[in-house]
Amino acid sequence: ALLVAFFHERPAPVRNGLRVWSVYRVADAAFLLAAVALHHLTGEGEFSKLMGQGPWPLGEAAMTSTQALVVGLFLLVAAAGKSALLPFSGWLPRAMEGPTPSSAVFYGALSVHLGTFLLLRVSPVLDRSPLLGWIVVGLGVLSAAYGGLLARVQPDVKSALAYASLTQVGIITAEIGLGLRYLALVHILGHACLRTLQLVRAPNWLHDRHHLENAVGGHLPRAGGRWPALLPPRVRLVLYRLALDRGRLDACVDEWFTQPVLELFRTLNHWERRCTDWLSGSPHPSADRPAAPQPREERA
Repeated sequence: ALLVAFFHERPAPVRNGLRVWSVYRVADAAFLLAAVALHHLTGEGEFSKLMGQGPWPLGEAAMTSTQALVVGLFLLVAAAGKSALLPFSGWLPRAMEGPTPSSAVFYGALSVHLGTFLLLRVSPVLDRSPLLGWIVVGLGVLSAAYGGLLARVQPDVKSALAYASLTQVGIITAEIGLGLRYLALVHILGHACLRTLQLVRAPNWLHDRHHLENAVGGHLPRAGGRWPALLPPRVRLVLYRLALDRGRLDACVDEWFTQPVLELFRTLNHWERRCTDWLSGSPHPSADRPAAPQPREERA
């Protein structure tokens, strides 16, 4: 989050860094809940219950199908937050506000693969619960489709690469859900190397492209897929508008999750102050209470 908010003189990087930090904390909370659920259901807190005693990926999780489903859902939320899967995809393009080298190393190669590596490491849990495996496949396919749709309409190269990364991460997640462990591992390594190179190369690529366009005196032809032309014009228009608005994903998260949580904490804070004021017998001054407006001094 500090790297995202590197250019702190502007408000947008600071807000985006706060969004990235918040999503990461939600993922950390889900991971802690998975540990608590594991201890409550199995009576032990050892993560060998998830991976088994054998070498990866041949280990077998020492839990029932229901236990694997409960613990695996918490782990899936943690993985979705770390890897920007739906519905946490909004933080990945926001992370591109940081300097290009940090975006390449941290968000193009490392951070975006943390969740998929977690799922890959606890893949024996997916074997214990077929329903959990199909949920992982569905989430990966939806995230890949979402990233592929939005990558086509981004006006800047870093955002396009961010959503292209989301597409590949979604495919990797689907591979893990289908049990293709070694394929997913090779896919992670190859995608991390390719995306790092593309993000580092992006500024020079734009400079070279502008130089070529100035040399030929016009725009260079843009390569693109042919499958959108197969869709009806009305469908293409709807998809284009949806992609431009990013599916209103951030707005839905703010409306359905962020605002209710804020209202809950505001209500709890209000009742806590009323209780403390009643116990103390007088209102307690606090720094976060709004101060009385000061009279403005008239200039001579």
